[in-house]
Amino acid sequence: MYKLHSRRYFKIKPPFNKAIRLLLMADSMWLMGRAMLGPIYALFVAEIGGSLFDAGITFGVYALSAGIITLVSGTLVDRVKENELIIAAGFLISGIGFGLYTMVDSMTMLLIAQAVIGAGEATKFPAYDEVYSKHLDKNKGGEEWGAWESVAYFTTALGAVAGGYVASKYGFDAIFGLMTILSLSAAIFIYVLPRKAL
Repeated sequence: MYKLHSRRYFKIKPPFNKAIRLLLMADSMWLMGRAMLGPIYALFVAEIGGSLFDAGITFGVYALSAGIITLVSGTLVDRVKENELIIAAGFLISGIGFGLYTMVDSMTMLLIAQAVIGAGEATKFPAYDEVYSKHLDKNKGGEEWGAWESVAYFTTALGAVAGGYVASKYGFDAIFGLMTILSLSAAIFIYVLPRKAL
């Protein structure tokens, strides 16, 4: 009498539309990698002979680089048709910056790495926000931006714990390797998607 085994009764509808899910998947990889060093960054600076003041300076350089490049990339987003490629470029540049951490043996090299990472983030964010906004479902903007915020917090929590564990067991280079892999994986993921997917 009742179709208990009907697919109609057991079909689970995935949350959000496909484009939003794809964007969240890519960004979660990058966000996790980005979070791995955060809580122990000052320890890394100290390991290469820097002070807490030096750590502040290098973070300032990162933020300055990001601020300048954001102005450029924001303008570019308005002129380029395939903004998903700019997102992939941002992930790629960030990955290169994370990889540069493995070569850091002085404050000068750390400043360069921080500037590259800032440039990568600044390249990615305006394009990501534009593409994400384009795919928001009607009357679900708050819910879907809330999903991104939640993903950012969850991946930051996971990345911070994973980074601390990996650093304590295998050292900083292991973290930098994982950060690079995650960021480059996000870049490849976005790049190989069919253009119509986003």
